[in-house]
Amino acid sequence: MQLLFAPTSPYVRKVMVGAHLLGLAERIALLPSAANPIQRDGRIALHNPLAKVPTLIVAGGHALYDSRVICEYLDSLRPEYGLFPASGAVRWQALGRQALGDGLLDAALLARYEYTARPADKQWEDWRAAQLMKVRACVAAIEAEAGTLATEQLTIGEVAIGCALGYLDFRFPEFAWRDTHPASARWFAQVQSLAAMQATLPYES
Repeated sequence: MQLLFAPTSPYVRKVMVGAHLLGLAERIALLPSAANPIQRDGRIALHNPLAKVPTLIVAGGHALYDSRVICEYLDSLRPEYGLFPASGAVRWQALGRQALGDGLLDAALLARYEYTARPADKQWEDWRAAQLMKVRACVAAIEAEAGTLATEQLTIGEVAIGCALGYLDFRFPEFAWRDTHPASARWFAQVQSLAAMQATLPYES
């Protein structure tokens, strides 16, 4: 398998954390790309009309995207782990938590792009503030559930939430979410120490 990736992307990290947990990371070759919300990278667009990462190329050249689809595909290769619980309340809980983590990331990325991708004369502060309000609401929701989040044998829910909080550390250190969310901070400290999380820390290339 080949993964078009960017080392700063939290969605790429989500895929790779899943791959490490499932014991599949060594089967994935990382292909560099220049994913950008404004300028399309032809290397990605060749496989994904959205020209976004992560994009996974599997046997026969077929491509899968986005992180939710890719993670579920990887889980199908090692279903015994249970990254996506098969059924029942635990499945819906995991999927709901994935949506929470992904939703936090969507809002955080939009807030970041408002300043980094949009020309200064077109930036809309109220829009950015509204996205950050969503981020704060998501962190508050994580805090309410932190006591029930797994620290071992993570599901896709914990993976998504862990990558989302890690992205805040990476791109929004001024957010200082730990100061007002102690239960989430304790949970994240345990999860961040896992080998799968340490192997996928974001960095500027």
